[in-house]
Amino acid sequence: MKKQQIADIFARVREKRPLVHHITNYVTVNDCANITLAAGGAPVMADAADEVAEMAAIANALVLNIGTLNRVQVESMELAGSMANERKIPVILDPVGAGATQYRTKTAQRLLDRLDIAVLKGNAGEIGVLAGAEANVRGVDSHGLSGDPVTIAQEYAGAAGLTVAISGATDVITDGKHTLLVENGHPMMGTISGTGCMAASVTGVFAAESKDPVLAAAAAFAAFGIAGERSAASARGPGSFKKGLFDELANLTPEDLARAARMKTV
Repeated sequence: MKKQQIADIFARVREKRPLVHHITNYVTVNDCANITLAAGGAPVMADAADEVAEMAAIANALVLNIGTLNRVQVESMELAGSMANERKIPVILDPVGAGATQYRTKTAQRLLDRLDIAVLKGNAGEIGVLAGAEANVRGVDSHGLSGDPVTIAQEYAGAAGLTVAISGATDVITDGKHTLLVENGHPMMGTISGTGCMAASVTGVFAAESKDPVLAAAAAFAAFGIAGERSAASARGPGSFKKGLFDELANLTPEDLARAARMKTV
């Protein structure tokens, strides 16, 4: 049943081509734009405080990524997020590097406190830090989480009233009541920068066409993971893998997603 539901979300994405507004980091901004296109969405990368509210007002989803953080960007995120909340479009927050510095951690928490976040997408360390668990983050990479990530995600999601999506060898997506594990993906996805940022963009695309953020995030993670698996099968290294990642996601069909998704309910 869920496989058909995620295929239906993907079919709507391909049909509607939702506009996904990004305020993201300059390391991966072009990759995020292109992966949004490959998934079936339309990207716009606007971060000037003078226009972000107006842009969010015409978007179908908003993705906030704190990878290259600064004060001006935080102001823009709050302005765009407030408009997205007013318009009731989903906001996806990627708290890149939360736990590495106090500034990143406090900024992520500030956005969580001031905005209605639909999906909080991060690695185990980032989510663990925000959930108050013992976690180790170095730079923007997770280096461990003490405790069961499923339990930590469920408890945090339930208390915060949002959907938590933890990326990893097995992705964990939960709103505290409903939990899905996604097992698609390939180790080569860790050999290039930006796959986490791109996963947030794909989540924004799928969330724009679904009222169920758990199912939307699981569908996005599965689609992105399948693209990674297929690209890795013919890649000669990180460069060819990255090119193939875009091609495979662009060529993926809703039927492919339903057939190849490896998801289970907890």
